Amino acid sequence: MKKRAFLKNLLALGVTASPGVNSFGQLLSRYEHIPPAQLASNEDFWAGIRAGYRLKPDYINLENGFYCFVPQETLENLIGHVREVNYQGSWYMRNERKGNKAATTARLAELGGCSPEEVVITRNATESLDLIITGIHWKEGDEAVMAEQDYGAMLNQFKLAAKRYGVVNKVVSVPNLPQSDEEIVELYAAAITPRTRLLMVSHMINITGQILPVRKICDMAHSKGVQVLVDGAHAFAHFQFNLPDLNCDYYGSSLHKWLSTPLGAGLLYVKKGNAEHVWPLLAEGERDPNDIHRLNHIGTYPAYTDLAINDAIDYHHAIGGKRKEERLRYLQTYWTSKVRDIPGVIVNTPKDPGRHCGIGNVGIEGMKPAELAKVLMERYKIFTVAIDGSNVHGCRISPNLYTTLDELDVLVKACIELARA
Repeated sequence: MKKRAFLKNLLALGVTASPGVNSFGQLLSRYEHIPPAQLASNEDFWAGIRAGYRLKPDYINLENGFYCFVPQETLENLIGHVREVNYQGSWYMRNERKGNKAATTARLAELGGCSPEEVVITRNATESLDLIITGIHWKEGDEAVMAEQDYGAMLNQFKLAAKRYGVVNKVVSVPNLPQSDEEIVELYAAAITPRTRLLMVSHMINITGQILPVRKICDMAHSKGVQVLVDGAHAFAHFQFNLPDLNCDYYGSSLHKWLSTPLGAGLLYVKKGNAEHVWPLLAEGERDPNDIHRLNHIGTYPAYTDLAINDAIDYHHAIGGKRKEERLRYLQTYWTSKVRDIPGVIVNTPKDPGRHCGIGNVGIEGMKPAELAKVLMERYKIFTVAIDGSNVHGCRISPNLYTTLDELDVLVKACIELARA
């Protein structure tokens, strides 16, 4: 769907913006001349974006890291796709589905700056990454390198590989506040031996929001003959990058996070030439060993979710990827800058803007993270999630485009009061 059609749909739905702006399309046109970095702090513009969401009034939602629920435009389109697929039934599944999925995949590949031949749509990042972890042609004694701050589902899959194939897992610990890229690169490099087959690294650590120097880690690993799997669950459509520029071998992401698709959409990138090195989870007919689709057979699935990915991409492009990145980073910096130097407040996210974007993590000295999350919800009506492990003790704070500065001021107030209590 082109931008003009997207805006036409918004007008038909009556999605309104801030006072003085009659539609989302007019909102975008009114502010299109303002550079993204400057627009990041324009609350009138972002109030217009907020108007396109249906928000629950019971609490301030600062837990978008699990699921960035969809704006009304995408939701209405999803409902339309469900109706249409149901209307066409088996005809759609046999005659239209594959072509539409291929077109959607091509748009995702374009968003990632790579070839459609390197991308398949999955159901989430866990499926994408575990397909690679379980599919590597492991031999007993092979080694894998990862960090204790990586997502639990991936760490559990490596543990399963250890039991099943005799893989030796070497786990490093990434500092919350590193001094340099080299500190991180050397941390991973020190864990590699001649028996290392695969290194997994998070593009953005899910519990702190720290962005890791993935390209440097990949270059280092490749110089030692080691392939790299990147967990990009929180990076794709959060901040801008091209997948080939990372120089990784495999990349997985959940589209229901920062691309704001409906639940049940993920992405797997496999660099050309690598598909033959991975066993598929579920078998289908014979394919070229380097056809990535041999890794993507899952049987019948809800095809309307694929169609809604297009709508989410339309929304992403309409706002603008750079605008989105600048706003998310602005929101995180807004609240962390107000509490970072408060005695008793612990910010577990780096200050360097090159090492973070929208996600942050904060703790209070003397409070367990679970207690902090409970108090934030019960006393201040702030919904977040407690993180207590892997050298991270605090609550993850993940605003979204609809989040206001007034809402973040409530968080700041809460942190200051709790630290002084």
